[in-house]
Amino acid sequence: MEKPNRFLQLLGLVRRANQLVTGEGFVLKAIRNQSISVVILASDAGPSSMKKLSDKATFYHVDLITAFTKEQLSQATGMNRSAYGVKDPGFARKLIELVNTKGE
Repeated sequence: MEKPNRFLQLLGLVRRANQLVTGEGFVLKAIRNQSISVVILASDAGPSSMKKLSDKATFYHVDLITAFTKEQLSQATGMNRSAYGVKDPGFARKLIELVNTKGE
């Protein structure tokens, strides 16, 4: 349970560093502009939002993380959203690393 906790703590830090794009519309626009490095989508997001964002992220070769619920993400960031985009590549790389090593 250590890794998910670290992921959520880092996500909160990303928000405080003003490197987070929030909300489905803004995240879609940021994917199109290629101004974000990773998309974080709540695992319990609506099916149309899930399909739209995952298709767009795949098309533009942006990594997608769907390992956390909306409640967990909202608690970590202090914002009630289902979709987030991380602008800074360093933060994005560390978040992806934390998700990929979650089971170890």
